[in-house]
Amino acid sequence: MSMQGVRLLVAAQFVSGLADNALLVVAIACLMQMGEAAWLAPLLKLVFTVAYVVLAPCVGVVADRWPKERVMLAANLLKAGAALAMLLGLHPLAAFCLAGPGAACYSPAKYGLVTERVPAAALVRANGWLEVSTVGAIILGTALGGWLVSDVFTALWGLGEEGQAGLQPALLAIMAVYLAAGVLNGFIPRRPAAGASAAWQLPALLSRFGLAQRTLWRDRAGGMSLAVTTLFWGAGATLQFVVLAWAQQSLGLGLDQAAYLQAVVAVGIAAGAALAGRWVSLAQAPRVLPLGVLIGLAVPLMLLVDTVAWAIPLLAAVGFASGAFIVPMNALLQHRGHELLSPGESIAVQNFSENLSVLLMLGAYTLLLALGWTTGLLIAALGLLVAGCTALAGWRWHLSCRIGTALPPDAAQAAPSPHP
Repeated sequence: MSMQGVRLLVAAQFVSGLADNALLVVAIACLMQMGEAAWLAPLLKLVFTVAYVVLAPCVGVVADRWPKERVMLAANLLKAGAALAMLLGLHPLAAFCLAGPGAACYSPAKYGLVTERVPAAALVRANGWLEVSTVGAIILGTALGGWLVSDVFTALWGLGEEGQAGLQPALLAIMAVYLAAGVLNGFIPRRPAAGASAAWQLPALLSRFGLAQRTLWRDRAGGMSLAVTTLFWGAGATLQFVVLAWAQQSLGLGLDQAAYLQAVVAVGIAAGAALAGRWVSLAQAPRVLPLGVLIGLAVPLMLLVDTVAWAIPLLAAVGFASGAFIVPMNALLQHRGHELLSPGESIAVQNFSENLSVLLMLGAYTLLLALGWTTGLLIAALGLLVAGCTALAGWRWHLSCRIGTALPPDAAQAAPSPHP
């Protein structure tokens, strides 16, 4: 893919992510206007995450069987359909049952397109820009959603605020954003699909997906990068809730002010991702493993902070190190997946593992809260878990390097697979 094609892909990803995050805010506002219980709001995000896990055996096949640009377009149309369903009166939770599969199909098509067409030497850089666009879409998409449900935007249309009727302009605007993402998808240079053919019977899909899981986990470089990215996705999702609780309890902030600290982390991630994309090559990816240990050790430092003035640089530093760590690991994982499996299938394996980690770690976090663990104890445990597991992954990688060359000198090549 040319640099112009990469820019179009990044732009399409940004616009689609903008709509995703805005839709979540509008759906929460819809639940509030309907007088629904507060505990239903987190279920919107849960439906999104569960779709990645449950549909993983088939979405990779979909992404490989048809041109990935068309799969991305269809996924955006499905998510726009979820917004339309809400506009027509469907319950937001039911509507997100449509949006979740759309997001699950979009991801392997997007990342598969990168690994399929971007040279290995440029893969870290491409991932860096995708990460920056994703973080930007989260920040600006949340802000867009807040503006769309504000009295100012509603007043522009001269509508009241009764039930979903007051949110009709917001939902129409989100549908327009999804359609704009689809237009950008249409401009990405096309070429025939990778052409992976597979039986569509459920047993065959599960068997194929299980084989793909074993192949990637048993690979030396692929298994290492998959392990640490799986850990960091789960830990990162848990850290979002931990930061909110810590900011309210230790810094005396309100929920709205505590949410701003998450934006500080996001900005740090974007900066770290951009730097890694520029300066870290694919062959150098394992060298960022010590950053994972430092991140884990830095998290418990939150317990020593009691002012916002110190919290901001600490969280920005954690975000920066996380961005610089996760982008090279993602690039290495995607390249090994492309070498061992088909592009869409490898991303589906990655999505399954990482989102299952999110579900399990959030479940563990909820359980520990119910058992009476304090926020301080949870922060310390989370940091030590990240530091310890990353150190273990680095130690195992070091041992594998002593046995044989883990990565060849050429930065554009991936590690040789020990898989027979």
